[in-house]
Amino acid sequence: MMNISFDANKTNTVQVMIVEDEYILAINLQETLESLGYKVVDIADSAELAMEKANELRPNLILMDIRLRGEMDGIQAAEQIWNQLQIPIIYVTGHSDKSTVERATLTFPFGYILKPIREQELYVAIQTALSRYEREQFLSTVLRGMGDGVIVVDLQLRVKYLNQVAEALTGWQLNAAKDQILDQVLPLVDEQTQLPIANPINSALQQETTIYLRDRTLLITKDGKTIPVADSAAPLRDNNGKITGAVMVFRDDTQRRLTAERNLAAERASQLEIQMAELQRLNQLKEDFLTATSHEMRTPLSNIKMAITMLENLLDRRRMINSGKPPEFQSVAYYLNIVRYECERELNLIDDLLNMRFIDADMYPLELSAIHLQDWLPHIAESFQQFTQTQRLILTVDVPPDLPHLVTDLAILTRIISELLTNACKYTPVGERITVTVEIVSSSESESPHPQISWVQITVSNFGVEISSKEQSRIFEPFYRIPETKNPDKSSIFDSTSQIPESASAQYSSSGLGLTLVKKLVEYLQGKIVVTSSQGRTNFIVQLPLNLNDGAVLDA
Repeated sequence: MMNISFDANKTNTVQVMIVEDEYILAINLQETLESLGYKVVDIADSAELAMEKANELRPNLILMDIRLRGEMDGIQAAEQIWNQLQIPIIYVTGHSDKSTVERATLTFPFGYILKPIREQELYVAIQTALSRYEREQFLSTVLRGMGDGVIVVDLQLRVKYLNQVAEALTGWQLNAAKDQILDQVLPLVDEQTQLPIANPINSALQQETTIYLRDRTLLITKDGKTIPVADSAAPLRDNNGKITGAVMVFRDDTQRRLTAERNLAAERASQLEIQMAELQRLNQLKEDFLTATSHEMRTPLSNIKMAITMLENLLDRRRMINSGKPPEFQSVAYYLNIVRYECERELNLIDDLLNMRFIDADMYPLELSAIHLQDWLPHIAESFQQFTQTQRLILTVDVPPDLPHLVTDLAILTRIISELLTNACKYTPVGERITVTVEIVSSSESESPHPQISWVQITVSNFGVEISSKEQSRIFEPFYRIPETKNPDKSSIFDSTSQIPESASAQYSSSGLGLTLVKKLVEYLQGKIVVTSSQGRTNFIVQLPLNLNDGAVLDA
């Protein structure tokens, strides 16, 4: 036997177990190992005894004969010891036939030495096995400690390795998953379609590069659950650069998605806060503008109206001095009437804008009183009678005599009905009718937002005109005007001969916000207004709660 030099630091801590059924050969092998500085912890002569002692002694290395006493041979024992204890094994045997070598190779041994054993060959084999085992254990420790799952396949896409995280994610254990087809262990589906998708390992092998999992990919576990996963697959190469398989690294993407969604929600909330702050700033600017300019606009308009009155007085004096009515006097009076009309329109516009602001801010004054509609509605209609007669219109009011009191805000209700009558007068052709009707509707008949209480329904109808469905949808928009019906027999509102009642004249100076404000006022009184139009008739239907103060009845 040839003596060689060796590094004692590399051998004196290595514990070796010998599995050999030939006693003399086992003793000779023990002497050789000890001369090399290794420590022999025990000798076993059967597979069963080898597995028992390996479990008890946990040596650093096992030298395993293939032919042993008993029913099991060394290859079977080596496979079980490695699977259970992860102890590296070197086969020491006199058999080198093809079938034996192939069987032994399937157990991934750390060496294969043929008898008779040479000391130098044994030393090299042991040190090589220990070095390889150390590298593999280090790699295994790294893979086990990774927070991501790792799965390794060969070129036939058969699973060769799963780390512990991959086992936990897939539900498969390594011994059960080994040599299974990849798609059985790691089936992937599209989250949106729920249809199977190709594993990125296929693309990594075909394209020979790293491939990343696409977004919204789900892993179906062994027990049928789904887990969102992410990461990549890459080909594996040997020392010569030849591709031998592929590895896929993947992780549970649930937490990252939740974090991303929370961050997105927080970002949207922050943007909403910024938008709300900007909206409040703009609203404040609007309110400041209306407040600051309303006075500045109202003052010159009032001065113009006063100047018009003075001019009209001067004209009257001139008429008294000059007999008759010279044509220039009539022209001046005509244009003064136009200026007065436009001033009133602008003043109404200012009032309407301010009123709408107060309504939107819930600051509009509300004073409740009990209104006897049988008396009140005819009084309101009376102020329009002279004008309707001038325009040859027929205005009728139909109020049931036994109608209960309506508890609401009198000023607001007056503004609502006056505006609706103004529009009816403006758009009704000469010779047609305008009607105002009142009735109490039951909860089932009411279309209002609070059907659990009684409602008063006031309908203002004008005949001889229809509003198209397109115009009905826009009629309550600010500054929207329905095209007027042209009728040569109807007097112009600017005609100096038209005598508009003083109490109603302001209502006829429309600001373009009339119906918009009416809708807001009706809703402010917790009611609803709708418009219908068919068969030559247009109806504005106002529904108001009979008692705005939740059932309390006030004395008239």
